[in-house]
Amino acid sequence: MKPIHWLACAACALSLVGNNLQAADLNSVIKGEHRATTNVARDQFRHPAETLKFFQLEPNMTVVEITPGGGWYSEILAPLLKGQGNFYAAHFPADSNSSYFVNSRRAFSKKFVGNSDTYGDVRLTTFSPSGEFEIAPANSADAVLTFRNVHNWMSNKKEQQAFDQFFTALKPGGILGVVEHRAKASTSHADMIKSGYVAQDYVIELAKNSGFVLEATSEINANSKDTTLHPKGVWTLPPVLRLGDENKNKYLAIGESDRMTLRFRKPKS
Repeated sequence: MKPIHWLACAACALSLVGNNLQAADLNSVIKGEHRATTNVARDQFRHPAETLKFFQLEPNMTVVEITPGGGWYSEILAPLLKGQGNFYAAHFPADSNSSYFVNSRRAFSKKFVGNSDTYGDVRLTTFSPSGEFEIAPANSADAVLTFRNVHNWMSNKKEQQAFDQFFTALKPGGILGVVEHRAKASTSHADMIKSGYVAQDYVIELAKNSGFVLEATSEINANSKDTTLHPKGVWTLPPVLRLGDENKNKYLAIGESDRMTLRFRKPKS
């Protein structure tokens, strides 16, 4: 029996080594010199290592990031997946009537698509909450990730359609990872839209309506200092600081918003 017991322990040790190597790869990307210093300064609020581990990301996955904006998370995801996995950046429509959307996509493309040495083969696709574009081929993604976006789809009542798209893109068994500004449970739908904070139960309901199963929740990105009751909603806090110098030190002391972190799973059958 002793040899069998030894082999079992050896297998456990190898498993632990593999996990440590994966963690080391993620940490080295997060500490990489390619990251903008302004982005690095926000790690204390966004906890990228802990968040991506919670989402069970692995370097050989096919991952879709929804509306990556300037690429805060893309700076981490693209190098992590480079050469092993696939990274889809589902950005704003290139032909949008919004100059902000067009300029944001153009700047993202210049930085990420034009720098394969650092970021690998970034596949720039298009996301619209109403679903007229394909964010990735159906049933192709191991993970779809969205960071602080749900509130943006609510004013046009497109949030459910957005979650439906995520379900379509994911493989059976795939992961949906959601980080969002968290409202108090009693917050009205209108106040969610106005403030940018969304009730956690509402996000869970949206995901379940699309067919997802809630697998786990985390307080990785919680902030107990945030009352969520601010004159300009979530944009009162950093990094936006919409009130300018008015009570600036107060809001800097609070830090970035209180956030839910949720992991859902697309059923295998």
